[in-house]
Amino acid sequence: MFLWHTDFFVTIQPLYVIMDLSYFGGMKMAFDGVFLHCVKNELDFLIGGRIDKIAQPSREEIVISFRTHGGNEKLMISASAGSARVHITKESIENPKVPPMFCMLLRKHLGNGKLLDIRQDGLERILYFDFEAMNELGDMVKVTLAVEIMGRCSNLVIINRDGKIIDSIKRVDEEMSRERMVLPGMTYTLPPRSTRLDFRSCSKEDIRFSLAALPDGDLAKSLVKVFEGLSPIIAREWVFYAAKGESPSKSELTDDMLDRLYFYIRKTASELSEGKNVYTVIKDKDGLLKDFAFMSINQYGALMVTKTFETACEVLDYFYTERDNTARMKQRSQDLYKLLLNTTDRIARRIEAQKEELKTSEKRDEIKLKGDLISANLYRIEKGMNSIEVENFYDENCPTVKIDLDMRLTPSQNMQKYYAEYRKADTAEKILTEQIKQGEEELSYIDSVFDALTRTSSEDEVNELRLELAGQGYLKAVKLKGKPPKSRPPLEFTSPDGFTVLIGRNNVQNDKLTTKIAEKTDIWLHTKNITGSHVIIRTNGTVPPDETILYAARLAAYHSKAKNSSQVPVDYVQAKFVRKPAGSKPGKVIFTNNRTVYVTPLDPYSRD
Repeated sequence: MFLWHTDFFVTIQPLYVIMDLSYFGGMKMAFDGVFLHCVKNELDFLIGGRIDKIAQPSREEIVISFRTHGGNEKLMISASAGSARVHITKESIENPKVPPMFCMLLRKHLGNGKLLDIRQDGLERILYFDFEAMNELGDMVKVTLAVEIMGRCSNLVIINRDGKIIDSIKRVDEEMSRERMVLPGMTYTLPPRSTRLDFRSCSKEDIRFSLAALPDGDLAKSLVKVFEGLSPIIAREWVFYAAKGESPSKSELTDDMLDRLYFYIRKTASELSEGKNVYTVIKDKDGLLKDFAFMSINQYGALMVTKTFETACEVLDYFYTERDNTARMKQRSQDLYKLLLNTTDRIARRIEAQKEELKTSEKRDEIKLKGDLISANLYRIEKGMNSIEVENFYDENCPTVKIDLDMRLTPSQNMQKYYAEYRKADTAEKILTEQIKQGEEELSYIDSVFDALTRTSSEDEVNELRLELAGQGYLKAVKLKGKPPKSRPPLEFTSPDGFTVLIGRNNVQNDKLTTKIAEKTDIWLHTKNITGSHVIIRTNGTVPPDETILYAARLAAYHSKAKNSSQVPVDYVQAKFVRKPAGSKPGKVIFTNNRTVYVTPLDPYSRD
């Protein structure tokens, strides 16, 4: 049987997985038809494998486990509006104890099914996974699972060999969409498809003609409309090369620019066909994930940071897992962010008020002088006077000084008033100076907790910070559900010279690392006057080479607030010269005999 849709047809015999992966959170993203083509090539090894398990970890995600000759593999298929994708995953995904009805339906129709083929029509954002499975009567049948990723309209649909819908994860009736309904028993129809160029085979004149048919506008956006399966980031990269860093409109496209554009398009096509792809993830300088691509990206210059991976599946697994974890951690720690921000604001306002009050106390010497001058001129002062002018004989020039008096007080009482104000100001200076110092130390501590919070990667780490803040009186006694958070060990790395480097995850762990774990001869490192983690080089009584110290210093710079800076100062010293002041807050230490190096932060998690 054939299903016709304009100039496109699908033979509905095997089980197909149909995916349109064009949108990410309402914005066109890098999972374009070209990237999907790369994924498809990587998934070919699954052909001939059998389905072992089917799980539905969340409402819009399906994980299919395969048994292959090379071992077991897990295929992630997501129809979520914000994370549509298909790829091999290495992540351990927790499944619900009771499988949802749609998962049970998939198991019924696909259980122990065999993957026959994986196909893609051109560079359309659609894949076909052809399966063969046994039905309830023991007959081998071919069914279709359609996975449609279309923003908010994303869906997963089970289709029988006759092209009829068995069921879908989201039923779409007439009220939801008049153009295309998705209901059991209805004939499945394909989403609309426009006619566009395939950049792998088009000519320069094809590009010129197709662009000419479009209204004027940004050249990169025009290329997205011209080419099939092309994401904005790739189009911008082509234009970046063709226009030498500029962002021209379509009308500004010159013949020379078109020549360079076509050359770069052919270069991209050649690298794609030869498998010379450079799978790239783009982050901003704060470490937030922004995009990904199947080629090197240079358009952002120094504004973004890139990481490269060996395969397209690795990119997707990393990108979406990292992004989802970040979003999940942000949600779960939102109350801590709010607490820390409010606490920081409160302490800062208090310090500012204390500094203003301190300025008043700086006039205490002038106040004392007036008291002394009143004392020396008591015989000239009478009750009821509101002021008096006297010579300041403490100054060699003996200038005249006007002193305000309280008419209600006697001369002696006016003198005592000025002396009392002096003593108050003098005491205030000492108290305020100490209070400001304590406030600034408290700000530094809160800043260190905030820094640790930005680097948390698990709920246990967040809960550890909750307990730390509760212990310091910033939170009420924490009653955590379930078991107490399992304290994770310090981060551990190995230097190129073979030395173990340990890094604290939070202030409490920093204290433990520095005061209990570190030996006297170990090397202790910390960013100079910058919030960050404590770092220890385990020396085993030997002297580590300079290369190891520089390596650990770069790690210390990365695990600090200065991780996006260059030439970060890092102090290092033997651990025996580091001590913790009595009664100080977690993470606070003092040290002597230190030396300082200036380094560029090293991301130990980069795969570059």
